[in-house]
Amino acid sequence: MDLSALGISEGEIMSLVVQWGMSLVFALATLVAGLFAVGLFGRVLRSLLDRAQVDPSLRSFLTSLTSIALKALVYITALSVLGVEMTSFVAILAAAGLAVGMALSGTLQNFAGGVIILLFKPYKVGDFIEAQGYSGSVKEIQIFITVLTTPDNKT
Repeated sequence: MDLSALGISEGEIMSLVVQWGMSLVFALATLVAGLFAVGLFGRVLRSLLDRAQVDPSLRSFLTSLTSIALKALVYITALSVLGVEMTSFVAILAAAGLAVGMALSGTLQNFAGGVIILLFKPYKVGDFIEAQGYSGSVKEIQIFITVLTTPDNKT
């Protein structure tokens, strides 16, 4: 292939390949190390909350919320290491967040409901409840959902 017609020398192409290759390697290393650290932090947080005898429903809520937030930071950091301009990315993320928020208003209501459940504690893990036509024992309270185990052992 004749690169001189494009006005690019082989040395310039090799330089770009090495530069982008190194950025990609560092971004992948950041992503892998960050996700490992998030997993480790999640286990440590759960252990600390267990030792502090925090309510099991609050424990699962806090660990999942922390995990999601930290994973988002890891992905943003990896993109930054890759060379993605973060100011425009944050603006796009804010606009997308608004659009997604409007589209997922039901899910956001579930999130708010989960926070209210954890704050006012009308029920906790292990209680038998009936809600929206379902009944069962509360297995777990997460950010967006409450997991029930029905009397016929279905989740």
